[in-house]
Amino acid sequence: MKVFCGRANPTTGSVEWLEEDENYDYHQEIARSCYADMLHDKDRNVKYYQGIRAAVSRVKERGEKAIVLDIGTGTGLLSMMAVTAGADFCYAIEVFTPMAIAAVQIVEKNGFSDKIKVINKHSTEVTVGPDGDMQCRANILITELFDTELIGEGALPSYEHAHKYLVQEGCEAVPHRARVYAQLVESKRMWSWNKLFPVHVQAEDDEKIVFPSEIENCPGVLSVYDIQLNQVPRSDFTILSDVVTMFSVDFSKQVNSSSTYYTAKLEPIKSGMAQVILSWWDVDMDPSGMIKCTMAPYWVQSTSNDVQWRDHWMQCVYFLPNEEPVLLGEDVYLTAYRDEYSVWYKLQKARNEEDKKDAYVGSPLCSCQAHLLWNRPRFGELNDQNRTNQYIQALMTVLEKDSICLCISDGSLLPLLAQYLGAEQVFTVENSAVSHCLMEKIFKANHVGNKIKIIEKRPELLTASDLEDKKVSVLIGEPFFTTSLLPWHNLYFLYARTAVAAHLTDSVTVLPQSASLYMMVVEFKDLWRIRSPCGTCEGFDVHIMDDMIKNSLNFRESKEAEPHPLWEYPCKSLSDPQEVMTFDFRLTVPQQTLSTDGSVNLLRTGKCHGAVLWMEYHLTSNISVSTGLVQISDEKGNCKWNPHCKQAVYFFSSALEPETLTDLPSAITYAINFNPKTGEIAMSFKPLS
Repeated sequence: MKVFCGRANPTTGSVEWLEEDENYDYHQEIARSCYADMLHDKDRNVKYYQGIRAAVSRVKERGEKAIVLDIGTGTGLLSMMAVTAGADFCYAIEVFTPMAIAAVQIVEKNGFSDKIKVINKHSTEVTVGPDGDMQCRANILITELFDTELIGEGALPSYEHAHKYLVQEGCEAVPHRARVYAQLVESKRMWSWNKLFPVHVQAEDDEKIVFPSEIENCPGVLSVYDIQLNQVPRSDFTILSDVVTMFSVDFSKQVNSSSTYYTAKLEPIKSGMAQVILSWWDVDMDPSGMIKCTMAPYWVQSTSNDVQWRDHWMQCVYFLPNEEPVLLGEDVYLTAYRDEYSVWYKLQKARNEEDKKDAYVGSPLCSCQAHLLWNRPRFGELNDQNRTNQYIQALMTVLEKDSICLCISDGSLLPLLAQYLGAEQVFTVENSAVSHCLMEKIFKANHVGNKIKIIEKRPELLTASDLEDKKVSVLIGEPFFTTSLLPWHNLYFLYARTAVAAHLTDSVTVLPQSASLYMMVVEFKDLWRIRSPCGTCEGFDVHIMDDMIKNSLNFRESKEAEPHPLWEYPCKSLSDPQEVMTFDFRLTVPQQTLSTDGSVNLLRTGKCHGAVLWMEYHLTSNISVSTGLVQISDEKGNCKWNPHCKQAVYFFSSALEPETLTDLPSAITYAINFNPKTGEIAMSFKPLS
């Protein structure tokens, strides 16, 4: 049997469905899973173990057998902890078949097969009774069903069902309870991830690009923005309130997953513009609250040096529908609304008695289409005036009064810039009806609706009449395409440029004129953990899980780089950045494979966890825009990265499995190939001693 998987095709700028081996989906999910990250989360594992021991002890003290239900068992780790703590029997539920198979093998290898039954089902399909999956209801409920938002993986309906059908009334639960916290802040940087600011154009009369009120007033989309909040410096936001508890869930009692809301009174500690809610949660592993696991960011925890790094649980950024001024000493009311899977917020001023009768407010829906077309980093990129200024400077050097411009990028402001800077005629290609509609509204808001022609066509389908029988003298692009996952996927611009070659003048100016692929060897502070074998976890042998992830990576993923926003993941450079390949946009797509090989010397000692790759676009001969490294900020090699783009990370297996290295390498050799037929880049690296 074959399965169809979506993959970005850099040659067409679209997502295409490819036929893959039936195991591909499984391998993809395992390879990109958080299992390794969770197994490396020492704080999580220790707290769970402590909570499980305490729960088993409480049941035993009552003279009862300890029967455990473990929902979402994964590797079987928590079930093995329970048996080791004295549980009489465990039912370990895992819906993901490859993971359930691995759990059976791990349980057997650790000698617990007689006391742990792995059930490969969704918990809502599990039956209880003499002929059921479980012989009886459990009196200890253990789960790890949480995501960064706490409830996004369906924890509430799973608990609700378990209490109704699978566990005894008054059962012990690990975790026992969870609390969700919120803090009100003002932050221009974070607000720029959800709203568009006016763009200054350095034209003769200092024009501004403005956006329709429809975009300004749009509440955005429901999805939380989960990030490593510990990497956001305190200088990037102003705290307007103390931390408040928005709601809590007691997992030892019946849970109600129905939509509801919770309101908390806030006393602003500073006047400012309320824009963003920062949120996180913690769990008590025991009823007394003595065993606590928290996701609180560094400024909330008493000892910031002890903040546990984890990637499977981060922190939440929620955007208020509109910014609201708050004043020191004037109370406001913050309401958290939730359904089964999501949370959203609303802020209100002090209310009279009638106003306090809150009505449930439905989840935010984007009405402006901008939030449907652009993700949060793209909003930040469009709001980056320094980046925009580089494009303005480049356009000013190439535009003439008689320039006929064609822009190829998804939802770009470049056509507006070109029009303001004096181009005679501007055409722009938009691939989708959504981007066409959105850009039309933006052009009209700036009174240039009749001066910029939007063509909703793929570049290869352009005709002379689309361009009003004019030849294009300036071809422009950021380039940015919404389907791009890896940095070089935006090389679709080269394919589009080739497709429109017949419509270009012989002396056409292309901006950017070329692009360079850069590479640098790095040591990660923490990100390496997501791909590193664990071996043993809290005394249990999980090598089978390590092998399973490794095999899945070998199925395809280890031969590829993967995208990560490195501003969230500190690393230090071990080599200088090296330009390894160039692409000339003044020429058409090359017919032959581009290949390069060489080596980079390691300038600093450290673990070579991998190579980071990114693109740099040369707008003109002396103006370039980097999608990766911004600067190496100190002599230790700490790096500053472009915060609007994901960089490509290729993990070295030799660094993740140190026993394979006898000596520290002095250099890393590389071989990189660009296949013009697929638009993909293949790479390999080897350490040199």
